[in-house]
Amino acid sequence: MRYLTDRKRAVGKGAGHSGTEHHWYMQVSAVALAFLLPVWVFIFGRALGQGHEAVVATFARPFPAIVTGLVLFVSMRHFAKGAQMMIEDYARGHVKKALVIAAISLSYVVMATGLYALVRIAL
Repeated sequence: MRYLTDRKRAVGKGAGHSGTEHHWYMQVSAVALAFLLPVWVFIFGRALGQGHEAVVATFARPFPAIVTGLVLFVSMRHFAKGAQMMIEDYARGHVKKALVIAAISLSYVVMATGLYALVRIAL
């Protein structure tokens, strides 16, 4: 006979049965975005309104290109995890599975499109 306490049964089990993994990822990515986004807004703001050649020259440099790529990657992963947590809390059954797949797919499509455009500009 197994003697499991209520606490022992609950350890590592959240609403999505993954404990605090989602919450921890969201906290880490939020801190990363808190540092990346102001830098990216400054870079993008300086390029905004300039001619095509100036924008290409700005994003052809390594630092703006790397920051833009990191912002795209981290923000889309943050969106996917956040949408997944929200969907797991409010949807059930097959609808939940379809919505999670759609949210993750959307984030990957936006990420791939943005990174492709960045590579086209930078190279």
